[in-house]
Amino acid sequence: MRATLNIPDDLLSEVQKITGEKSKTKAITIAMKEYVRQKKIKKLLALRGKIKIEDVTEELENLEIKEMEENDRRWSSR
Repeated sequence: MRATLNIPDDLLSEVQKITGEKSKTKAITIAMKEYVRQKKIKKLLALRGKIKIEDVTEELENLEIKEMEENDRRWSSR
């Protein structure tokens, strides 16, 4: 998408320097992606202690093993 933006030269230069990109488009894209990523992380961290997550890893592993054993029996009896 094309857009016309008024970005201060010094800010754009700093973004290019920090990202290591010569292309203004790439530098801005990287900066925007990083900004969005940081905001998402901040929202997730704000949920700390508010969501209860139950660890069912062992239960799922046992179910998977049981299913594999049943499949082995099914195929070996043929």
